[in-house]
Amino acid sequence: MATRATDIASPRATSRAEPRADSRARRYDPAETKQRVLAAAHMLFSTKGFAGTGTADIAREADVSEGSIFYHFGSKKALLAQLGERHGQAMIEAMEQGDALEDLEPGIIISRVFAFCKANTLWEGITGSECEVGKPAMLKNPEAEPFYHAAKATTTEWIHRQMAVSMQKRGIDGIDIELAASFMHHVVGDAIDLVLTAKTPEEEARVARETIRFIRAACQYPTN
Repeated sequence: MATRATDIASPRATSRAEPRADSRARRYDPAETKQRVLAAAHMLFSTKGFAGTGTADIAREADVSEGSIFYHFGSKKALLAQLGERHGQAMIEAMEQGDALEDLEPGIIISRVFAFCKANTLWEGITGSECEVGKPAMLKNPEAEPFYHAAKATTTEWIHRQMAVSMQKRGIDGIDIELAASFMHHVVGDAIDLVLTAKTPEEEARVARETIRFIRAACQYPTN
């Protein structure tokens, strides 16, 4: 399972110091063009930063025309939002790991989220960590706002669906799932920041334990 865009092979296999005989970008089918652009943008944003990367840089790295970026994504900010959505989807895959939604509960989900985020801390050029969320992260780098919003919308929608089927299976009712899903996203987001900055394994374990306990209690899950 790919957990970050850099897991995709680099669009350019030849040496960058070696000029191409034909400077025209190659043509690919639309799906491949989009994937090449996303992989190139992920790599460049993570190394040069969002502001330091132009669409011409992305096109050159992806070996596509600059016009194709605007055709497929509309703008550089919209491209960043697509990366956020893809990041959210990767996190969802990490939370599910093939399990049925109704079989998942906070202890399983949160442990998997923390493991995912510890493995995705490469975006120094944008956030310091792909998993940083919320206002503090956006204050650190306002340019990354489209990424945060897209990732949050994607994961919160999944949390809403998961909570609905899980609570139905367990006979839990009386909870406003729409609000609960949003609250859970914020609580876990704060916990992720604590996990990523924990100085010892004991401190990290304490954060994980208390986060799971809090979410279980708030959502009326039985404690294990």
